Amino acid sequence: MDLLASHLSSIKIPGPQDKVYKDECIFSFDNPESETGLYVSLTSFLGLGRDHVERYYNKTRHSVFLHMRRVRHEVSSPSLGDGPEKKITRLAIGVEGGFDPDISKKLFEFEDSYKIVILPDFTQIPWPNLDLPEIVQKSVQSILEIQSASKLAELETLSNTWDGETRVVSRYANNLVQLDNGIKIPPSGWKCEKCDKTDNLWLNLTDGSILCGRRFYDGSGGNNHAIEHYTITNYPLAVKLGTITKEGKGDVFSYAEDEMVEDPNLIEHMAHWGINIANMEKTDKSMIELELELNKKSNEWIALQESSGQLKPVYGPGYTGMVNLGNSCYLNSVMQMLFNIPDFVRKYVNGASNIFDQSNMLDAADDFSVQMAKLGVGLVSGKYSVPPPEGSPHDADSPGISPLMFKTLVGRGHADFSTKRQQDAQEFLLHLLTLLERNNRNQTNPGDCFKFQVEERVQCNVSKKVKYTYRADNILSLNIPLEAAVNKDEVSAYEARKAELEAGGKKMDQQAVVRPKIKLFSCLEVFTQSEIVEQFYSTALNAKTTARKSTRFATFPDYLVVQLKKFTLREDWVPIKLDVAVEMPDSLDLNAFRGRGQQPGEEPLPELIGTPPTPDMDEGVLAQLQEMGFPIEACKRAIFFTHNSGVEAASTWIMEHITDTDFGDPFVPPGMESAAFVPDPNALPLVMSMGFSQDQAVKALKATDNNVERAIDWIFSHQEELDTASSPPPPEFKDGDGRYKLIAFVSHMGTSSMVGHYVVHILKDGHWVIFNDNKVALSENPPKDLGYLYLYERL
Repeated sequence: MDLLASHLSSIKIPGPQDKVYKDECIFSFDNPESETGLYVSLTSFLGLGRDHVERYYNKTRHSVFLHMRRVRHEVSSPSLGDGPEKKITRLAIGVEGGFDPDISKKLFEFEDSYKIVILPDFTQIPWPNLDLPEIVQKSVQSILEIQSASKLAELETLSNTWDGETRVVSRYANNLVQLDNGIKIPPSGWKCEKCDKTDNLWLNLTDGSILCGRRFYDGSGGNNHAIEHYTITNYPLAVKLGTITKEGKGDVFSYAEDEMVEDPNLIEHMAHWGINIANMEKTDKSMIELELELNKKSNEWIALQESSGQLKPVYGPGYTGMVNLGNSCYLNSVMQMLFNIPDFVRKYVNGASNIFDQSNMLDAADDFSVQMAKLGVGLVSGKYSVPPPEGSPHDADSPGISPLMFKTLVGRGHADFSTKRQQDAQEFLLHLLTLLERNNRNQTNPGDCFKFQVEERVQCNVSKKVKYTYRADNILSLNIPLEAAVNKDEVSAYEARKAELEAGGKKMDQQAVVRPKIKLFSCLEVFTQSEIVEQFYSTALNAKTTARKSTRFATFPDYLVVQLKKFTLREDWVPIKLDVAVEMPDSLDLNAFRGRGQQPGEEPLPELIGTPPTPDMDEGVLAQLQEMGFPIEACKRAIFFTHNSGVEAASTWIMEHITDTDFGDPFVPPGMESAAFVPDPNALPLVMSMGFSQDQAVKALKATDNNVERAIDWIFSHQEELDTASSPPPPEFKDGDGRYKLIAFVSHMGTSSMVGHYVVHILKDGHWVIFNDNKVALSENPPKDLGYLYLYERL
């Protein structure tokens, strides 16, 4: 007690505004269930594992800790498993409300023990202990009772979510017109008014009609009568019968807004049709549950998870799984892939000790480099990948690591990645590369291993003069030409047979699906093939004409990420995923696609002098396109390339070009790219307000097409270039031979990037390994043709 008395002045009691890290170490994945437990500082409330608590003490001199240890005991229960089947509500694996086909039904109880520990000698004092000073007792009691920082972060991501997806209040909910047509809806016995369907029924809240929903891709669902009714009447809101609860919740779809919505007045809207919601019970499947069911029975789900066989689990360094934090499988897959790249291992694993030592201990939970190092060491070290105890079930999993601190940090302030909704893995990779650039100013950035330069050659068709421009990219995004399928006859026969069965009221066996097969070379041809550029402003003619444009690689990166653009929109603007198989080779030679720059005998187009002519834009059409939700720059492109011929032509152009890499980039009419740069008058003062000079701000905005956020990042990552303007800037792109080998691929199962599940296959020690969240096993049949993102390493 005398030793403790000398430290009482440093002990604090956590209040509502304090973050208490009692679930996990801020530098590692040690937690109270780890063999050495967790040490929580009674000064800063930071949690530390045994490997890091002394480092923390040496740097801060905070000496008093609450040591937390939890032991898990399995409890046998003869009644366990006799209850109702677990209800699945989320399209994810291994999360609360999610789907886990291999989960063993177990029941656990926990035994918690606590001690007061004083460093540097790890002197222990039992807890609870009434002889302890009052401030120590209050501090420890508050730490035990207060919500942990991790739990608060998790609750924040769950705000405004239901069943795994965010729903906004419909703009029609508060002023919905409901007809007084005498219709009263009975409590049961519902049937579609236009067919014999008795399930998947939707009640239109305006006129009381009951009609069946959309037909799903496997032939199930409805006959599209509800949506057809909307096209005739324009009555916007419908609720799915059988999903309504007495709390006034249910699946409400807005046809006008084309999304699932919230109707805060659902109780009143149902009462108009004689329905007392207080007596309602949910009996039908929600849209999330239906989507899940479709995925579960599809052969894509089985193939990508390799769930048709019994895979052999693997453990040890480099084979650590990651807990799914509620639709975080997109993050898990990308990070597993990145930490198999030597540049990332060198920076964040081999250099972890330096990162930890140089960090501000008190801000470690919010330090990007610290959390990257923590995740990297956790994945690569093998400390958290150990075989289950002897005698465990054959399908027992290693618990893996929980990347909650990392996910909270990288998603902070981002409209999508700060939530628990499923996200697109390619978009997350780009977001992470932006964070890497921002947090590695004037330092080695491991993300540079992906960066490459694209050469675009444009030749005026009249003067034959050429212009070469270059742009940077991190991912090779490839469109998939369905017309290049090598099995068109088989696909046609399959589609005909499927239609025949559906006409007879039967469903096609999902195991018999025939996908179009495309060769990667066909996708590369689309990327590099020349195209005609309409309305090209030729500086040689000082007039508009046509030109021919071709695209090539100017440099080849050390690691090439290939994205197959499977997510697109149907003709009716419904998001879908192309169900195709692309033959991805183990070895890839791209040297034939390298650009050569200006060649002997080629005459360059003159530089644009003076102010270029302003393209005509129909402001009315521009406004209408923006109201549809399209980016303004994409709208300008559409109007320009459709010659101001109206909304229909422009919207059709948008749908055809929505997957273009420059879809939302600032629009510059073809041929005018070399015009004198004019900084955005609104963006310039914003950048200068960050403390940068006007010259720096102009240069940064020019390099980033007047994008303020990117401009600020550009300044920090090009500081040496700005400080030594007279010396040539260092080369930004690594380059080498264009031959590669496939070392990893991320796959997605589901009909949309916003739902479903991601897994990653990685080539390790000559064997393919599947990382399915916390399940890590040797792959028996890696589905290389069904992937979404592919990682190639230079030979």
